[in-house]
Amino acid sequence: MGFDAAAIRAMYPALRDGYAYLDGAAGTQVPTPVIDAIAAAYRAGIGNAGGPFPASHRTEAIVSEARSAVADLVGGEPGGVVLGPNSTTVVYRFAQTLADTWRPGDRIVLSRLDHDANIRPWAQAAARAGAEVRWAEADPVTGELPAEQYDALLDERTRLVAVTAASNVIGTRPDVAAITAKAHAAGALTFVDGVHATPHGPVDVREMGADFYITSAYKWSGPHIGALVAAPELLDTLRPDKLLPAPDGVPDRFETGTPAYADFAGLAAAVDHLASLAAPDPSLSRRGKLLASMAAVERYEHELFGTLLHGLEELPYVTLYGKPAHRTATAFFRVAGRTPREVAEPLAYRRVNVWHGHNYAWELTGALGLRDSGGAVRAGLVHYNDRSDVDRLLTAVAELGAGEG
Repeated sequence: MGFDAAAIRAMYPALRDGYAYLDGAAGTQVPTPVIDAIAAAYRAGIGNAGGPFPASHRTEAIVSEARSAVADLVGGEPGGVVLGPNSTTVVYRFAQTLADTWRPGDRIVLSRLDHDANIRPWAQAAARAGAEVRWAEADPVTGELPAEQYDALLDERTRLVAVTAASNVIGTRPDVAAITAKAHAAGALTFVDGVHATPHGPVDVREMGADFYITSAYKWSGPHIGALVAAPELLDTLRPDKLLPAPDGVPDRFETGTPAYADFAGLAAAVDHLASLAAPDPSLSRRGKLLASMAAVERYEHELFGTLLHGLEELPYVTLYGKPAHRTATAFFRVAGRTPREVAEPLAYRRVNVWHGHNYAWELTGALGLRDSGGAVRAGLVHYNDRSDVDRLLTAVAELGAGEG
């Protein structure tokens, strides 16, 4: 089973501009099949769903295929896929809905490892309901999120445990299955943020014990669409606020307003693109192809990241944050004598794209003592990066450390 990085890169028109795109953790570039799928939807003609005419029927087919594609990507059911404009909006939607059942004295457990989109909506909803927030802490040195601490955080009044499947700045992959097992034993629901984890390896929501799993298509070469996956029977127990004439079935009742239907076509095309990355056995189902291809992506990124990480570790003026045992290909670092912005700007001049700041890891960068002093620099790999991207980053950082530019 091959993984042809050069052939994959050739599918991404944006990569022809000569930049090293190491900013994938903030959003990936889009391959030609996704661009073509969105354009084809518009060319064919689409209308709002529910009409008796062909353009409406085409829209309904696009929505159905988008749900099926997301379900295949993460191991869920199409009838449990909720689509929205972005993950943050969808999380807020579910926080408001779930909190309708919370009462004073109830508890939720959040993690300081998480992106703020899987913290603030829950904390704000808990405050309105009079529920208590308890915190799982990340180790400031290793970046690990020990599952054992949840034993002391959970009790019979715990209603929800929200946790990330991977940190968006230091890459930590916590033992989500162990955490969700503890949560379920206490009678709590689990909400897993898979936005950063999904692009970097195979996902199985059942194995990880996620009652709710959120992902963003623009983090895995798709358009700006957020998708939540849950069991349809669980969704059927929830009653979100909605317009009276709007559909009342599951999952439609959670989707407000008229969506960007053509982007849903791009979402399905992005899943098909991921399924093709390692030239898997054509007899496999799409789910089987995705598991094979994403396992190959994980191996490829891990090997390439080893070069990036070793190169940064060899530079005496670079400080790396976090050294988790299991991680995505994401590095968070500082260069002595320079603010993170004073690293990112000259790297951009050298045509190397990286992010700087807190990257919405508000609690984690605070715990690391970085948030109020500019955060750090983030460089992340995805499947279309190659050794030349890594070498350019390392060369540029070495020059900055030596006082050049």
